[in-house]
Amino acid sequence: MGEAARKVDTMTHMLRDQEGKYLTFTLGQEEYGIGILKVREIIGMMEITSVPRTPEHVKGVINLRGKVIPVISLRCRFGIRVEDFTERTCIIVVEILGTTGAVPIGIIVDSVSEVLNISGEDIEPTPALGSALDTQYILGMAKVKGKVKILLDIDRVLSTDEVSALA
Repeated sequence: MGEAARKVDTMTHMLRDQEGKYLTFTLGQEEYGIGILKVREIIGMMEITSVPRTPEHVKGVINLRGKVIPVISLRCRFGIRVEDFTERTCIIVVEILGTTGAVPIGIIVDSVSEVLNISGEDIEPTPALGSALDTQYILGMAKVKGKVKILLDIDRVLSTDEVSALA
C-alpha cells in the first residue's frame, strides 16, 4: 500500500471513529455538535458569579445542586461577537478531560437544536484553513440535510492549562 493510500485509509478510520450521536447547538448563524457522551445536562440561564482575573471567555461559576461549576462563553472563546442572552440561550454542562480527570464545565450557547445520529460517511475532515488558524478543536465537518455542522472536540476547546486552572 502506497503512502497516499495509507493516509486515506487512516483518515477513513478516524472519521468512522467519530460517528455517533451529537447534541447540536447554534452560535450566531453556525451550527455545532458535541458528542452526546460528553453532555451531562442542559440547563436554562441562571445567575453566574464572576471570578476576578479570569480570561474574557470565562464568565464565572454557577452553583448547580451544591456543586460549583465554571462557565465559559463559546461565543467569546471562538471570537464571535457577543450578543445579549435570549429566552433560548442556555448552558450545556459537559465533562472535559483535565489533568486530574473529568471536570464539569458549563458552556453558554445561543440555543440547543437536536440530537443527531451522524454516520462516518457524512463526516469530512477539517479543511486546511491556513496555518495561522487554530482548528485542532474541530473533529470534522458533518453534512446533514444539506447543511454543514462543525463537530467540536470539547476536550480541546479549552487548553489543559485552562481546565486545570478552573478545576
